Amino acid sequence: MDDATRLRRIGERAAAEVPDGAFVGLGTGSTADAMLAALAARVRDGLRMTGVATSKGTASRAGDLGIPLVSIDDVQRLDLCIDGADEIDPHLNLVKGRGGALLYEKLVAERADRFVVIASAEKLVAQLGTRLPLPVEVVPFGHVHTMVSIRALNLIPTLRLGDDDSPFVTDGGHYIVDCQSDGIADPDRLANGLKALTGVVDHGLFVGMATLALTVDAEGAISEHHAPERA
Repeated sequence: MDDATRLRRIGERAAAEVPDGAFVGLGTGSTADAMLAALAARVRDGLRMTGVATSKGTASRAGDLGIPLVSIDDVQRLDLCIDGADEIDPHLNLVKGRGGALLYEKLVAERADRFVVIASAEKLVAQLGTRLPLPVEVVPFGHVHTMVSIRALNLIPTLRLGDDDSPFVTDGGHYIVDCQSDGIADPDRLANGLKALTGVVDHGLFVGMATLALTVDAEGAISEHHAPERA
């Protein structure tokens, strides 16, 4: 099955999670874009909902599709957030941030009663950090020194560059450092270690946040993965 059809299927399945009257966090990335298209179709059919975008790009696309939006600061809580992921482990811990929106994505997801992750099946991994590097968002000032501190956590950091070979800049005005590892055996410990570093704004580890993952395989079959009970 071609990628466009797979994306459409997972987008429609994710959009079906949105109840009438809901406030919904809207993710960033190609898989989230497929969800936006399906959600817009439901809005045209009469669904009442309000979205909170996780990036300027998502806000623009949602607006063009006719999805009503408000700022994250205009709501107390969200009923759910739907977003993609770069890696998903068996506990539904995630690596996110390849699209450069990890900070806003985390701010929105943390305010949602449910966090639904959508991805292709190849994003499922036995251990985080084995498929793609971990993005870490850092303050531009002193970023070289921050990268030295990150390296002390047994990560190999590389500054992400844009199309013009200058540093990629997030919507929040920060840089992204992509960190290679031999695998992340203890996501909680690494998450805490990164957050403790001066100069680190946030990181792409989403630990204990997702409640449901929806994945689509090469044949277009969709599977549900539920988060295990957490103490």
